[in-house]
Order: sequence, then C-alpha cells, then structure tokens
Amino acid sequence: MTHVISIQSHVAYGYVGNRAAVFPLQRLGLEVTAINTVQFSNHTGYGAFTGDVFSPEHLQNVLDGVESLVGLSGVNAVLSGYMGDEGIGRAVLDSVDRVKQANPEALYCCDPVMGDIGRGFFVREGIPEWMRDHAVSRADIVTPNQFELGFLAGREVKTLDDALAATRALRAKGPKVVLVTSLELEGDEDEHIGMLVDAPAGSWRIATPRVDFVIPPNGAGDFTAAMFLAHSLRAGVTDEGPARALEQTAAAVHMLFEHTRRAGTRELAMIAAQQDIVSPTVTLHAEKVR
Repeated sequence: MTHVISIQSHVAYGYVGNRAAVFPLQRLGLEVTAINTVQFSNHTGYGAFTGDVFSPEHLQNVLDGVESLVGLSGVNAVLSGYMGDEGIGRAVLDSVDRVKQANPEALYCCDPVMGDIGRGFFVREGIPEWMRDHAVSRADIVTPNQFELGFLAGREVKTLDDALAATRALRAKGPKVVLVTSLELEGDEDEHIGMLVDAPAGSWRIATPRVDFVIPPNGAGDFTAAMFLAHSLRAGVTDEGPARALEQTAAAVHMLFEHTRRAGTRELAMIAAQQDIVSPTVTLHAEKVR
C-alpha cells in the first residue's frame, strides 16, 4: 500500500492543512501518517482561534516514534504545506532526508504556501526567501500558485510564455515537476481558472469553470497538492504521468468546489464530496503546450 507522511497544520473545525489532505488521500486508498505542526480550533482566516504551535523538536520526536515502530522504508512520499517558521522548515527537510535515506525512491511534494495575488505574503518575514533558497531545491514536486511561482522564479507571470519560463526556471533548481494552481493569464476567459503542469516530458494546462463563492473557502491549495501527489504516485512523474495527474486533480477540485458552492458553507464540503473526489463525474482534458 502506498504510504504518505503529511506534515502540515491541523484544525479541530474545518478543512485546511492536514484536515484538507489526509481524508481525501485515505479515500483514494493511501496510507497516511499525519504529523501536525499546529493544533488550532479553526483556521486563522476567521480572525479568532485557540490552540498551540508545536516545536520542531515535537515534530522530530513524533517521527522518531513512527520510525521506531514501523520504520520509514515503506514511506513513498512526504507532503508538506504551510511552515510557520524556519525551525519547522528545517524539521520538515530533516524528515525528508530521513525518509529518502530509508527509501531513495520516495518523493517530496512541497506546497510552498506563502501568499496570493491580492493578498501578498501572509507568512512571517524571511519564510519566502527560506522557501525559495532551501525547500524548493529539495523537492521532487512543487505546487505554487501564480503569485508564489513569480516570487520563487524571480519573474513576473502574466502570460503563458511567462508561466512556462518561470516553471522552467524553478525546475532548474531541482524539482522534477511544477504544478501551478489558480492561474489567471492574459487572454484567458474570465469564467475559467487554470492549472499548469511542467515536467521533463512536456507542459500541459487545463481550464476549469470558475466557481464563485461569497467567501472563498480556505484549504483548496492544501487539497490540490494532496490530490496531485496521490495521482502522481499512481501515474508517475515521467512521460505523460503529470498530464494524467493534472486531469484527475482538476476534476476532483472542481467537484469539491461544486459541492461546497451548493452547501453554501465557508468550509470545503469534504464529506459531501468524498465519492466525487474518488470518482469525479466530470472529465477534463489537459492541453499540451510544450
């Protein structure tokens, strides 16, 4: 059975971080070991929350316990998301090293959560630079949004050519595959939003109908990264594997958004959408652009 270690935040209420990643990964048939970087009552977008931030030592101690119990050679991938500070980041990369020492074929999928268009950076000062200079080069798969891609590649992303140049620059730093989410480029239709994947075998883009919300739900990026990792583990990261993973991920995200829109909730409608996450009732086709 495919086994993923997911190192992310945890909330008691709602679906962000590990709460947006673990359940859908399990519904797809993967074994998931969740290591939580925080435990909050709810995500911080509500303005008020309670809970605690865990130390880097806590993360390492939890992994120590897992390793002593079952070992790490059966781990196929590590998934990471929001990193509160550099100490947590170093603990994540140490975990990746330990897993890859036990299983050199294991993948590291880094979702470089830092900011977004219209919001700018929402992480602590120094984290974007640390992510760019340390985490990205160690990853096999990175999943930035358009804003994060521009920062990591050190260039503006407005057109498809800009995006492809940026993903190539990012892959030159080390990752095999770059998935760009929430992509809005010049010339694109307003009623659609895109994703782009760039890999050694080529680049593909896909457009999904835009789903409008009164308050956009948090956690969509966490869910997307988890889905793309899961489907990449099945399809592979060479040849047309990234294109197939993109298609399956985009379909799952669209179905989750549709369920959330119908529910009228601020949180992702994860439970209602679970069957459509596993077997989407829409088929989306990726267009090869390189």
